[in-house]
Amino acid sequence: MWRTIGYVVGLLMILSGLIWVAQGSGYFPYPSSSFMINQSIWILWGSITAAAGLAVTIIVSRLRRRG
Repeated sequence: MWRTIGYVVGLLMILSGLIWVAQGSGYFPYPSSSFMINQSIWILWGSITAAAGLAVTIIVSRLRRRG
C-alpha cells in the first residue's frame, strides 16, 4: 500500500513539474489568466519538482525490489 502511495505521489510530482515547466516557458498557456505563463522562475521550480518526483519514484522502486 505504501509503495503504491509513493508511486502516485512521485508521478503526480513529475506531472505537475512538467506542467509548470510548460506554463513557465509559454508552451501550455492554460488558463490564459494564469500568473505562471512566460515566467522563467516556474521553469526552475517545475524542473526541481519533476526531478524530486523522479527521485521518489526511483526510491520507491528500489524499496520494492528489496521488500
